[in-house]
Amino acid sequence: MNRRHCATAAITLVCALALLTSTGQATAAPLPDPSPSSPADSPQRYSNADLDKVREKIEMLYRKAGAATDAYNLAEEQTKKQSGEIVKLAKAIVDGQARIATLKDRAGAQAREQYRNGGLPPGAQLALSDDPKLFLDGINKVHQSQQASKSLLTELNQTQQDLETYTQDASANWEKLETNRVKQAKAKKKINAQIKAAEKLESQLEGKERDRLRRLEQDAADKAQTAWLSSGAVKDVSGEASGAGAAAVAFATAQIGKPYVWGAEGPGSYDCSGLTSQAWLAAKRPIPRTSQEQWRLLPRIDIQDMRPGDLIIYHADASHVGMYVGDGAIVHSPRPGRNVTLAGAGSMKILGVVRPDK
Repeated sequence: MNRRHCATAAITLVCALALLTSTGQATAAPLPDPSPSSPADSPQRYSNADLDKVREKIEMLYRKAGAATDAYNLAEEQTKKQSGEIVKLAKAIVDGQARIATLKDRAGAQAREQYRNGGLPPGAQLALSDDPKLFLDGINKVHQSQQASKSLLTELNQTQQDLETYTQDASANWEKLETNRVKQAKAKKKINAQIKAAEKLESQLEGKERDRLRRLEQDAADKAQTAWLSSGAVKDVSGEASGAGAAAVAFATAQIGKPYVWGAEGPGSYDCSGLTSQAWLAAKRPIPRTSQEQWRLLPRIDIQDMRPGDLIIYHADASHVGMYVGDGAIVHSPRPGRNVTLAGAGSMKILGVVRPDK
């Protein structure tokens, strides 16, 4: 290779990072320039410090994608709920319409009978009889007829009111359904943009650099885990799993090696909360679908009281979740490009711990 070609190769690689702002628009953020060419037997374009900056940018993008995934999953869950409500209301409307038709037929039959009796209700003619027994029977039948007519009208009015309420509820649910669909579409767009930006950044690294990037990721996780353990956070953690917790752990650990896919709930792939929610569903304890809803709705406990099966929520926005399996470790589905795995429970910033079966 001639010297001119070597010099050209050393300066041509510049990577761009698409960072999304709060409005979802992308702005370019350049990677650190490659270091000067190293000896041919050990090429290294980026120093560890520069590559660590790349790692931090990639992690930030995937973290934002994780938050958007939670928004997507929540909107999807709400959409399913609204769709189910609309189906129920549609059935109620059909049943109500059939009931009104039946009641109108009964009212029509009563009117026709009165017409045949000269406009008098059933029993009225008997009430005009000189026979005391027939008179009393007639009075009783007139009373029964009046009560039946009153009951019929009351039921007809109530059914019509119910039908109006069902119709209004169905309309409101349609509006909510469309709102949630719009939320899903926006979240999906943001997820794809964040993931593509991260994947593009990583793809522009050479094979050996990607290997180094992985090692830096592991080193950062190990450093955080060591600091967490050294703090004494889990010194007194010794709780044993409940029966349901053990079942949830067994399910989650059986998924190790399966890929992360955002929005996935198995069986072939999972996102972080898809794994934890399905694990607890397998333990016959349904929990909220998203990590943010798990944090918001499930009972919170102190780290010192933690036991296998509990869920550890990560980051200030509760955008990631893992399941504690004991010995300071979690099983979790990390991010796109990674598989369900075991990791140190303190390898990420802990927000808190929740217990699904408390």
